[in-house]
Amino acid sequence: MEPKLDAKPGDLIEIFRGAYEHWAIYIGGNEVVHLVSSNSDSGPLELLTILDRNIAEVKREKVWDVVDSDKFHINNLLDHEYEPRERHIIVRNACRMVGRHLRYHVASYNCEHFVTELRYGKPESRQVKDAAVIGGAAVAGLGLVVGAALLVSLFKDNNKNKDHQ
Repeated sequence: MEPKLDAKPGDLIEIFRGAYEHWAIYIGGNEVVHLVSSNSDSGPLELLTILDRNIAEVKREKVWDVVDSDKFHINNLLDHEYEPRERHIIVRNACRMVGRHLRYHVASYNCEHFVTELRYGKPESRQVKDAAVIGGAAVAGLGLVVGAALLVSLFKDNNKNKDHQ
């Protein structure tokens, strides 16, 4: 027996795949619409397969076939920022996209962009924003370390010059 899903049509489902999250939109009847690599199944290798492609396919599948054994939850993440479209419009537009091949880019248009565009009319990806912030913080942190090392080095050189005078 399949687990119970408390999603309503138009809800976003976030699926935890380990190193990344996959996103789908619930359309009712235990089905979702999602953007996937045109020649791979959803699964652990999907990220590697899809990263080297620039085309993905919109698929309609049973939610449990997409989720498989991964953890997931309903996550209408931008409801506090944007007014969601009416549920029947989200579902209608999602179903109209099925079978289409769309451009795919991990940073500028991925499965999260796809579902947020359907729900809110705005393609956004928190994964990409979070990765950019983390990457920026890492670069800034590295810059601070290098800067501190340079200052220590200059200070030591300055003290050596004073000792030799």
